[in-house]
Amino acid sequence: MIRGLGIDLVENFRIKKIYDRYGNRFAKRILDNEAISIGRNIRVSPQKLNLVAQSIRGVEASKAIANLTFSKKRISSEVKKVLQSAIANAENNHGLDVDKLFVKEAFVGKGLVMKRMRARARGRAAKILKPFSHLSIIVHEKEDDGNGSES
Repeated sequence: MIRGLGIDLVENFRIKKIYDRYGNRFAKRILDNEAISIGRNIRVSPQKLNLVAQSIRGVEASKAIANLTFSKKRISSEVKKVLQSAIANAENNHGLDVDKLFVKEAFVGKGLVMKRMRARARGRAAKILKPFSHLSIIVHEKEDDGNGSES
């Protein structure tokens, strides 16, 4: 309560530590009607993982799982596991309705990069970079409008 103003600043949220796109950890507010799942150290570059994450942003959870199931990208199976984990967290930990869930956010962070060497001509060497990524998916439960009229 702020003194003199009579304003109550208590909101329904939790603080969760997640990764940004540069690999730095930061705190993010997660509302009560949201659930999060984080996939860490996924063996793909952040740019390639972001292509798959972009295809499920803002989509209903059931449609996102169908899109990932029939995707030709190799990493789509890992993204599907993280999404299913977020849905299970929403159902079991927060008591949310699975049929009303949609993907609110899906963002990618940069992980570590393994460096390897490849032998080249005349005794030289070339670098091989093997990047890792972090994936965070937040699912949100849609509220009913309550008007009950469909057109």
